Amino acid sequence: MATAYYTHAACRGHDMGAGHPECPQRLDAIRDHLIATGLDIALVERDAPQAAESDLQLAHDTLYVADLRGFMEQVDRLGRPRALDPDTVAAPGTWTAALHAAGAAVAATDAVIDGEFENAFCAVRPPGHHATRHAAMGFCFFNNVAVAARHALDVRGLERVAIVDFDVHHGNGTEDIIAGDDRMLMVSFFQHPLYPNSGSEPLGPNMLNLPIPPYTKGPEIRELIDALWMPRLEAFQPQMLFISAGFDAHREDDLAQLGLVEADYAWITRRLVDFAERHCEGRIVSCLEGGYNLGALARSVASHLRALAGLPT
Repeated sequence: MATAYYTHAACRGHDMGAGHPECPQRLDAIRDHLIATGLDIALVERDAPQAAESDLQLAHDTLYVADLRGFMEQVDRLGRPRALDPDTVAAPGTWTAALHAAGAAVAATDAVIDGEFENAFCAVRPPGHHATRHAAMGFCFFNNVAVAARHALDVRGLERVAIVDFDVHHGNGTEDIIAGDDRMLMVSFFQHPLYPNSGSEPLGPNMLNLPIPPYTKGPEIRELIDALWMPRLEAFQPQMLFISAGFDAHREDDLAQLGLVEADYAWITRRLVDFAERHCEGRIVSCLEGGYNLGALARSVASHLRALAGLPT
């Protein structure tokens, strides 16, 4: 079966201002590289629908969703951006982009569970893994992966799912949403100390957090994944994998100081694909999180996609 590529033009409409690292050009860089390398023809592209508010409420407090909608509607009416925190700015178009980003994850989950695709990648923004149950932060408004994982459980009837987060920043929002839910396991690594300065003490027994010191390179992280992630995943036996796919641990990314390269992302993805084929009927939904050096981002996403699609990396 094919690998799906979910995206939507509206995700470019979210613009937090000149110089902001989480910029619309991130999606352009990925698409341009896929076209230039011919990888685009190996993927099945799908337009991401908008998430319904009932989808968002699977992971977020109802009042938070309503308050954020009102805030963003005001931004659209006024026609100028407003900051929710020093890093996270809502602009005209942000609400629509955020709905399509979460909607991509939900639609991809349905398509993979239904057997239309073996796996899927959501090339969307804004990202999601810092968005908590009650708050936007760290460039994130809705937690796309958490919404999709809860959809798989609460709507589609799966019994166990796992979330893998290899963004360089701790996925504090995902942890806040799923901690203590024994239907879900989250495994992650992240640079520590680094924003959001959390994760060293897990919030629940269903979390495996690996804080990594700055300047750690790929071989050391691969060893940790084999020694710690994989046995925990094997013991949990999830029926589906969700990936918070951040590529800002790349050595060329200026927002952190880890030393991964494209080959490391390919290796991690192949390990997860092999696991999913043995335990999850191949079912994986991956959602773009960080990655701010445009060249490194584009190359790393391509390596991730080749591994998802079973192509030589």
